[in-house]
Amino acid sequence: MECSRLKKLYVIFLATACLLIITVCNMYTKTGQIQNVGMLVEDSIHDQAWGHKGYKGLQSIEKKFDVHVFYEEGVKTQQQVAEVVDKFVNNGVNLIFGHSNIYGKYFVNIAKSYPNVQFVYFNGGYHAKNVTSLNFNSHAMGFFGGMIAGKMTDSNQVGIIAAYEWQPEIEGFYEGAKYQNPDVTVHIDYVKDWSDENTALIMYKKMKDMGVDVFYPTGDSYSKEVIKQASEDDLYAVGYVTDQSNIDEETVLTSTVQHVDRLYTLAAEKFNSDKLKGDILVFDFQDDAITLGPFSSDIPKDYVEKVENMIKEYKKTAILPNE
Repeated sequence: MECSRLKKLYVIFLATACLLIITVCNMYTKTGQIQNVGMLVEDSIHDQAWGHKGYKGLQSIEKKFDVHVFYEEGVKTQQQVAEVVDKFVNNGVNLIFGHSNIYGKYFVNIAKSYPNVQFVYFNGGYHAKNVTSLNFNSHAMGFFGGMIAGKMTDSNQVGIIAAYEWQPEIEGFYEGAKYQNPDVTVHIDYVKDWSDENTALIMYKKMKDMGVDVFYPTGDSYSKEVIKQASEDDLYAVGYVTDQSNIDEETVLTSTVQHVDRLYTLAAEKFNSDKLKGDILVFDFQDDAITLGPFSSDIPKDYVEKVENMIKEYKKTAILPNE
């Protein structure tokens, strides 16, 4: 008799558990609401630039939506992505950010295996039904940064210490410097890495010896070290990704700031209201996703006003002064 009662209780328990699992799964797969959020980082969240801003965006989501957030650093291969994504999903994550353009192809390759997870990454051309690319129009920010460099150089020699050739801000900076100062020579060298400080500083010294007196280091981690060296050498620099005027308010003429953390919150809001679809989205000055940082007091005030008015006009027309 006791055994029969235990069997009945066990059957009831199993039925209740199954009903609960079905309910939870339906809620997870059909509401489109954020459950938990994960982020993959190619390098580190402690770089004080790109990675750090991604982490700030993740923290903003955690606070606004009261969800658990997870992150994993040093994720660079397809296998690593697959392993971390699987771990995230097992922790109830249904919104995953890849904090680099490398994740576009990786996400598309595995997206069909996770139809109820939305994947988001930055600055790439891959997309799918549940893979979205958030892109900065960084050509424009480079242009205005280049204008300021072209104005403030005494030697008519400015230098870009770039990470990769495909970065749109490089061409923008070149065009802006030439637009402001047709006599300027723009030196460009490529580190081929986001965080190789040693190589970046070697390039800095080489350019300095060639007479470069304004630098634009477009690498996540090494930009800070290059600017610190420019400060010691009493030269100028344009900050990258984040406001880097805290390094030296006079040395840093301005910074080309990408508000990555704002896009994190925006993507989360769209996903939470079921409005984030697989697509390639582009953001610029018009969206306040890109701005220039504070201007150095060494820049003439009338020139600062001129640049600010040009940016206002660009926000209205989306046409740069050289177009």
